[in-house]
Order: sequence, then structure tokens, then C-alpha cells
Amino acid sequence: MSSDPFASLVPEARAFLTKLESNNSRDWFQDNKAQYDTRLKNPALALLDVISADLGRMTAQPVTTKLFRPHRDVRFSKDKKPYHTHLHMLWTTPAGASAQGWYFGISPSYISIGAGVMGFDKTTLLNWRAAVDQDATFATLVSDLTDKGARLSEPELKRVPAPYAKDHPRGDLLRHKGLSVWFDKSPQDIKKGGLTETIMTAFSDLLPVQSALRPLL
Repeated sequence: MSSDPFASLVPEARAFLTKLESNNSRDWFQDNKAQYDTRLKNPALALLDVISADLGRMTAQPVTTKLFRPHRDVRFSKDKKPYHTHLHMLWTTPAGASAQGWYFGISPSYISIGAGVMGFDKTTLLNWRAAVDQDATFATLVSDLTDKGARLSEPELKRVPAPYAKDHPRGDLLRHKGLSVWFDKSPQDIKKGGLTETIMTAFSDLLPVQSALRPLL
């Protein structure tokens, strides 16, 4: 296998973010901004472009990219730390009037690859509940993914919503107001497979859920 051009992104991002956790101040970040740009931001932007091209071929859809900014919005938060201690990337593909997300995140405590829709709008939520109630398609797709080691986002509701029975066989899915599925990876996983290949393998595994969600959006 050819050398991975992004081999240093995960270890260097985690090292920087670990230091940021202990020095979360504007002064420290400004003193180390050149390191952030060189070791995190610029490689992340390059990775966004590479994955965008691969994802576009896989989905046959135009892809929009986003690197989330490091600055936190602290206006309405009790936590006034100015910076996020994670590096998050997003690719979106259009779906009706909405969009589907494909995610990659690095922090000192996790490396996660996911896909889905974080929050359904009102119409999509109704479509989602009707689809889950009607048959086991989504339950089967999610089960297939969890068998591969994926995890489902936590449901937003504590109870199965009306008018569905409390003991509905797919009540766990009816409690969701959005759907995202995630693969958690270790540094060893990334090193073994290469970062681009690891992300695209996960996205390929997640594609059936995205394809099933698309008509609902």
C-alpha cells in the first residue's frame, strides 16, 4: 500500500487538542496558531477535498465541504472556554429540500466517522415515523451496521411518540427525531488502513442507510 499522505493528521491533531484542553485560552491559541494551521487546518482542508471527490463518485451527487471553526460560541453558555477541543469535518450531499451529512471527527478521546441527518424537519419526521412503522427496513439496516461495530445516535425521546403503541416492535427507532450512525476508530485502525481508505470504507458501509433516508427528505 502506498504511503498515506494524511498519516500525521490524527496523531498531530490529538496531540495539539490535548494541549489545548489544558491551555484553553486565546493567548495560548494565538501563540500556537501557526501550528494549528500547519498541522490541523491545512491537512484537514486537503482531506475534505480528497474525500469530496471520492464521495461524489460513490453517491453520484455534488458534495459540499465544511471544516468547523475552532472558536466556540460562548454567548449563551456557562462554559466560557473559547475553543473547541475537537477537529470536525463535514461533507453534505443534497436530498430534496434538505441535505445528508457525512462526518469525521478527531478529539483526544475519540476518532469517529458517521453519516445521516442530525435533525429531521417536521415533514421528514412524519415520513420517518411512517416508514419505521410500516416495515423493518431501517431496523434491518441499523442492525446490519451494529453487527459491523457501528453505534446509533441516542434517541431524543424517552418514550415512543403517539399514536404508536408503547410496545411497538421498532419503538426504539420511533423515539429518534434524527438518525446518524457512527463508527468509532482507534489510531491503530487509521494507521493500518490509511485515513482516506478508512473513511471511505465507513462511508460505503453507511451508504445503504443514507439511500433509504433520501426519499424521506
